[in-house]
Amino acid sequence: QVQLVESGGGLVQAGGSLRLSCAASATFSDKAMSWYRQPPGKQREWVATITSSGFTSYVDSAKDRFTISRDNAKNTVYLQINSLKPEDTAVYYCRQISGGRVWWGQGTQVSVSS
Repeated sequence: QVQLVESGGGLVQAGGSLRLSCAASATFSDKAMSWYRQPPGKQREWVATITSSGFTSYVDSAKDRFTISRDNAKNTVYLQINSLKPEDTAVYYCRQISGGRVWWGQGTQVSVSS
């Protein structure tokens, strides 16, 4: 069983920055890790992925302000978000596919005030 624990969310003003963290309970150096978000009243959407080799990909709307990274020694994946906008308000989740299953964390709330 894989446990993913997100942290780092909060209430920030527009233009601010946050770094979200997702700590995994098991070694994940060979796993791709992804971040998703779910805005209020909307469906969950993919934001970014980092492969085991460090290759990154982003949804078009996130390419210029979001950075995904990983620290395999800490079994942690990060999402740096700069120049936050009110439309970034959402619950942010990390995801891992392992053992033929999709694992999700409980999410961390990001709220951006204008």
